[in-house]
Amino acid sequence: MIDFTNTEVAFGMKTNADLQQSKLLFSTLSSPNVVSVLKNLTLASLALRLPIKGIVKATVFRQFCGGETIAECQKQIDRLAEGQVGAILDYSVEGKAQESDFDRTLQTTLETIKFAKDNAFVPFGVFKPTGLGSIEIYEKISLGKSLSTSEQKAWERTLERYEAIFELANELQVPVMVDAEESWIQPAIDDVVIGFMKTYNKERALVYNTAQLYRHDRLAQLKGALALAQKEGFIYGVKIVRGAYMEKERERAAKKGYQDPIQPTKKATDDDYNAAIDLILDNLDHMAVVIGTHNEQSVQRAAEKMQAKNIALNDSRVHVAQLFGMSDHISFNAANFGMNVAKYLPFGPVKDVLPYLFRRAEENTSVEGQTGRELSLIQNEVKRRRSA
Repeated sequence: MIDFTNTEVAFGMKTNADLQQSKLLFSTLSSPNVVSVLKNLTLASLALRLPIKGIVKATVFRQFCGGETIAECQKQIDRLAEGQVGAILDYSVEGKAQESDFDRTLQTTLETIKFAKDNAFVPFGVFKPTGLGSIEIYEKISLGKSLSTSEQKAWERTLERYEAIFELANELQVPVMVDAEESWIQPAIDDVVIGFMKTYNKERALVYNTAQLYRHDRLAQLKGALALAQKEGFIYGVKIVRGAYMEKERERAAKKGYQDPIQPTKKATDDDYNAAIDLILDNLDHMAVVIGTHNEQSVQRAAEKMQAKNIALNDSRVHVAQLFGMSDHISFNAANFGMNVAKYLPFGPVKDVLPYLFRRAEENTSVEGQTGRELSLIQNEVKRRRSA
């Protein structure tokens, strides 16, 4: 059994000052009203060109991001490594839609893969599909609609960016994860990613898709992907998560009059997530997984299942991952138990990663018990250090 209550292990990388800052930040995030006000103030200050970058960088950015550049992330990579936890460099610039922006994301992703090759504690590369191409074109292809001549050329450039990433990943033998997007553009992404798996995942998983199990159809999709991998002789790499777009998905489904793609209950999501863990661990000859979760029970389930099946806890086909700045009690205690663990370490210019930071802040207020749990663990560690 993994002891998730061991705060000495969980916060070994944090100084006393770090703990106090995290305590203050999570106390602030415990109020949805305060988070909303701070978000609006930040956006207004940026619009007025007020000098607030230093404040943002010293507070919420410091908690949830590694730095503005790959080089700036090195300090956090080293600190995570002290607890045997890896880092996944995630270029978290969002909301860009120009070809020049897509090319910039491509070049930055290639740099992270090269960086990972030379850093034992950077086990994966990662990118968002909408960082490489147009949302509108992904949606058209997902719906089976024809593209205009200009859209077809843009789509070909998008596929060339995917090819450049996976060619380098194959050359350097660095696995790369493709993040999930909204349900109405995911079909095009699934098709593209599986196509590259057939090319590059013959010997090991270098290309990883992502399955959001809060969707009621994703467990069936995983089973279909496994059957295809068995039939065609490749390894289906997948990161499994619960999901990130629930409100948006439900609102769109209601507005457009199609079936809600989201599970009816939290329990249904948990049941499918656990079933996905079992499915993958029962089929590691044709699957590899990154278990992306902030749920202790899911990590415990995976560890127990691996032990029951005599799968080494550090088997290269199984990783556990959490977001940087959250759930250290899971990450470091699972790593201490012997599992492969990594943190998603977002980076990018402060103003460009604000959408990511706002989501993390809002998530910590909306996920039941999340902020209280983080605060309680931090307070326990502060007390432990005082009495040590």
